[in-house]
Amino acid sequence: MSIAKQAVKETRFTFDGQTGFYRGKVRDVYHFEDRLVMVATDRISAFDVVLPRPIPFKGQVLNQTAAHFLQATADIVPNWLLAVPDPNVAVGLKCQPYPIEMVVRGYLAGHAWREYRAGKRTLCGVALPDGLKESDKLPEPIITPATKAQEGHDEDISREEILERGIVSESEYVQLEKYTLALFQRGTEMAARRGLILVDTKYEFGSLNGQIYLIDEIHTPDSSRYFYADSYAQNQERALPQKQLSKEFVREWLIANHFQGKEGQTVPEMSDEWIDQISNRYIELYETVTGQSFQRSETDNIYQRIEENIRRSLTVTYF
Repeated sequence: MSIAKQAVKETRFTFDGQTGFYRGKVRDVYHFEDRLVMVATDRISAFDVVLPRPIPFKGQVLNQTAAHFLQATADIVPNWLLAVPDPNVAVGLKCQPYPIEMVVRGYLAGHAWREYRAGKRTLCGVALPDGLKESDKLPEPIITPATKAQEGHDEDISREEILERGIVSESEYVQLEKYTLALFQRGTEMAARRGLILVDTKYEFGSLNGQIYLIDEIHTPDSSRYFYADSYAQNQERALPQKQLSKEFVREWLIANHFQGKEGQTVPEMSDEWIDQISNRYIELYETVTGQSFQRSETDNIYQRIEENIRRSLTVTYF
């Protein structure tokens, strides 16, 4: 069996008590009255497009990395996670999501760099100084929110626009900003202990009974970008690209093959070798950021394993 056939592309389960189902770019989410069951599939997206081939073990990496950091930040803000009954599954509180992503950046990279290179000096209402190079450290971390699109591309939005449109109340938004900066600080400290720099990341929040909760994933390769600390200064000095732990290398490969998710563009063919390389990079990130050895989950009858573990979790009372 080729490695690609062992991947989880999508699930189609039906459970007693299920009240809804949502398929995101990467996760399949099963709704119940008091909880969500989130299956981290092996789908991979870039430029808000789901690529045609799944990446083995990617879902496990995302799920277990997120659980690691949710547990490590629970003292900063309550989070949705209740249990991890399967390597690819998280069970958590059913919160009402805020329709924005809190993107926080400590360095000029990725989307922010592409905008800056194009001549923009204001990003989401935040002014950026002239004279910065790609991957330069910003004077201080900045928050550049994005709307959470149900379909298509997320869009940059400023704090002022969020408040003007009434997307989030001012008091809630102030609290979201505080949580975002505190989480980024904790993530930065944890990354530094692993010889890494947390470059940028995003957080999603929801509310339940008047309380704000951190939801979804945090500090994973899909939501975050990391540089290696030991080579950062030298690479900046020599104007060399930074070695990254993130899925930016997938975006760069797509750009080099003339795909950025724009109308009329076709996703380039992904070879078995390329799929294996992406899988190995995800595993490398897990081991590097968590300091734990990655244990590949059993992939024979993978869908049966996931379904049985979810069914068992549904018999557990968390409240």
